[in-house]
Amino acid sequence: MKPASCVPLLIALCGTLSAQTKPLKVMLITGGCCHDYKAQTEILKKGLEERINVTVDQIHVDDGSTKPALPIYGNADYGQGYDLIIHDECAADVKDEATVKAVLKPHQDGIPALALHCAMHSYRVGDINKPAKDGSLDALWFEFLGVQSSRHGAQKPIEINFGKKHPSTAGLKDWTTGNEELYNNVKVFDTTEELAKGKQEGEKDAVVVWTNLYGKDKVRVFCTTIGHNNTTVSDPQYLDLVAKGVLWATDKMDTAGKPKAGYGRQKK
Repeated sequence: MKPASCVPLLIALCGTLSAQTKPLKVMLITGGCCHDYKAQTEILKKGLEERINVTVDQIHVDDGSTKPALPIYGNADYGQGYDLIIHDECAADVKDEATVKAVLKPHQDGIPALALHCAMHSYRVGDINKPAKDGSLDALWFEFLGVQSSRHGAQKPIEINFGKKHPSTAGLKDWTTGNEELYNNVKVFDTTEELAKGKQEGEKDAVVVWTNLYGKDKVRVFCTTIGHNNTTVSDPQYLDLVAKGVLWATDKMDTAGKPKAGYGRQKK
């Protein structure tokens, strides 16, 4: 099959796509409150498969509640066979300890992850407003993410500043979003590396892009709180960021921020 052409803004992500390289198998989980997930799951799938050598399987429910009936619940082995799981669900009232532990199990077993936007406000067991103590039940989901958040501001533009050099953000430029939600930072864990901060009128500056090393095996987790509206999710800058996060989390990116052989898309 002829590889898709590189998106113009993704020059730094382009690499050689070998017909012999097996695509990364990615699970994308969407559903829940407050977002146009039906559209966004398609935007993300198309955007990732155009940019890097992946196949994206969609786990989606048309359930706009804060307790979406995702089919992964109750199945601690839901990630079997996948190279990476993207959490993009909005499940603010899924708080049962056993359910949350089962959602975390594939990552505890070594499967890397991306967490996008409302995944930060999902699976929050205990008091979300006080900094969670390391190892406590309150920190269960937040230790996976690397940042604890409890709220967001009104939808207004966010100025994003990539303040630290890192392979996963190499080649990305500062930009200002359209209307978005700036998630606050209640606690940033010691395992977290901050990559970009967001500034929004009327709100305290907050970390909006970061990496985390989760658990005893230091499983790679890449996170961004950006991604509420379709205009942002479909922005090439946002899709570039998510694609680079996939490569970093799966260790398919070199130290210069370029895809390892076989995992980029060949520029025409």
